[in-house]
Amino acid sequence: MASPRLETFCCPNRDAASEFVVTFQPTLFGALSLGSASISLIFAILQILPKRKGYRRLGQYPLPRPASSSRILLIVSICDILGCAGIIVRSSVWLGLPNIIKEISITNNTDVWPEVFCVGSALWIQLFFSASFWWTFCYAVDVFLVVKTSAGISTIILYHMITWGLAVLLCVEGVAMLYYPSISDCEQGLEHAIPHYVTTYAPMVLVLVANPIFFNRTISAVTSLLKGRQGIYTENERRLANEITIRFFKIMLVFFICWVPNIINECLLFYLEVQADINDNRFRNIRNAALITWFIMGILNPMQAFLNTLAFHGWTGFDVDLSLQRRRELAWDSVSTSAPNAAGHNPMVGTTLLYQSHIQDAKKNLMGNGQHNSDAISVLSEGSESSTVEIHISGELRDYEDVDADGESLENSVKH
Repeated sequence: MASPRLETFCCPNRDAASEFVVTFQPTLFGALSLGSASISLIFAILQILPKRKGYRRLGQYPLPRPASSSRILLIVSICDILGCAGIIVRSSVWLGLPNIIKEISITNNTDVWPEVFCVGSALWIQLFFSASFWWTFCYAVDVFLVVKTSAGISTIILYHMITWGLAVLLCVEGVAMLYYPSISDCEQGLEHAIPHYVTTYAPMVLVLVANPIFFNRTISAVTSLLKGRQGIYTENERRLANEITIRFFKIMLVFFICWVPNIINECLLFYLEVQADINDNRFRNIRNAALITWFIMGILNPMQAFLNTLAFHGWTGFDVDLSLQRRRELAWDSVSTSAPNAAGHNPMVGTTLLYQSHIQDAKKNLMGNGQHNSDAISVLSEGSESSTVEIHISGELRDYEDVDADGESLENSVKH
């Protein structure tokens, strides 16, 4: 799991609260973390692998470029998977070599490899889960910007700079402050460790606070666009708005379930840490609550990888297709399109909803309804159980309308 207490445990002169939770039933805790991370890793990889069903229409209506939001969701899943891989390696080593924990606790130990492994594995896990938090925040920002300003795929470069830059900067800064002046002789005191805890929990709290706000504003903006597209708010539009709300709710629900226990546990341990004697009988209930939330964290933190894929895509099944042709197709977009409705209205075939800048289909729909809207919305579905929501409002329809207007004007001049 991702907890700053595990980095603190790498110090031989660790605080009493970290010593209390990390050394309580380490074999059981390691086994639970290993099992949870292994299950999550296997099913998360299975989820994001290309499937034979659901992608058979890919290529009939090719997209010019992949949607930025779908890329972000894929990167979030990859970060979660790499974080789970770190948990698997660390738990396996701790279970297979139990003496390594004892060697970490020895002050002035000549063998530095136990401490190097402890710090390296903890930093790996924190880095990728922290990056996952930043990418989750960028996803909320991206879907909002796409609706409001028609932001394109070029913003993905900026997201890479922000997420990886902040993740690396905060992790290195926090660890450097924690292990000053050296790993074998860490500076003691809360004021020295607080920067490390702040850098760990800052992106987590940001997602918990900011993402619901961005998602709520995105839903309001999409609802307004759906109403303005045809001037009415039909049952289909209402169902569409509800689907988007449910999908955003799933993403936040997974995040709350997996990471709120970390905040609760840290508050409990911080309370114990400021006490003169954490073994006092008065704090028995606090200690028990800290241990319960500690083991809950060990199970739920790694499960984010699998649960996120369920929130993003739904259950995609076991029908994996690893053919080279499929991989080339899926490189364009993991969420495909479906044939546009001939009657001029948007299809609601499955549960996957994709708003993409698909100019010609949008223009056909608008002309069929006698509508001319510069912000075209093409609702595309692939019929698979997916909960990915992509929102792309196109302003390029104006160019097509201008070309048609010029063509009509030229035709009229020739006739006259």
